[in-house]
Amino acid sequence: MRYTAEHKQATHARILAAAEKLFRAEGFSGASVERVMRAAGLTVGGFYAHFTSKEALLAESLRAFMQERQMRWLAGMEGLRGPAFLDHFARRYLSLYNRDTGQTSCMMPSLLSDLTRAPPEVQASFSQGLEELVRAAQGQLPAREGATPRQQMLATVALCFGAMTLARATGSQAVSAEILDAARALLLAGAPVREAGEGSGPVVRDEDRSPKRADATVPPSRPARKKSARG
Repeated sequence: MRYTAEHKQATHARILAAAEKLFRAEGFSGASVERVMRAAGLTVGGFYAHFTSKEALLAESLRAFMQERQMRWLAGMEGLRGPAFLDHFARRYLSLYNRDTGQTSCMMPSLLSDLTRAPPEVQASFSQGLEELVRAAQGQLPAREGATPRQQMLATVALCFGAMTLARATGSQAVSAEILDAARALLLAGAPVREAGEGSGPVVRDEDRSPKRADATVPPSRPARKKSARG
């Protein structure tokens, strides 16, 4: 029986949806081809009519995920700039809801360690999605002292992905929530707070101060020699 192009496209989408859900919940190793096809309501034999390998499935899943999430993460934020943009982006991603709904939220915390060992085509797929997200958002981040708009957005994504991964890894919900709060706070942190009595010069941390050596005292000055009468 020959299927129409529309039927094949719909089947392809079903496989991608099932794979994304399993990748999010089980990571790459837990989402076998058999489990993906069973979740999609299909037989294993039909998999290779759509994908050459499980790695090819992951690469396409990442492309689709990053495209869809870019629109979701940036939706309604076109008028925000600088700290206001970062605040909304971080709150949208680093929420307790996203932490507790791992099967329906971001799949990066479940896949990041797998991606470090993934084939080049898989890493390239993720890199492309990350690049598109950063490019779409960096225009809303004015340059700051010491960081370009691109650097700010790359660091923001890295902090968000890493903080959510760490928050899910801890068994303590209190510590987990604290991690998310700390990541949001750091994104918006201002200049170092000066202690009372400090001047306007650069802030020097205690650990940066050079320790005083006991033998480094300045020797007393020698008394001036008296001129002779013959002078």
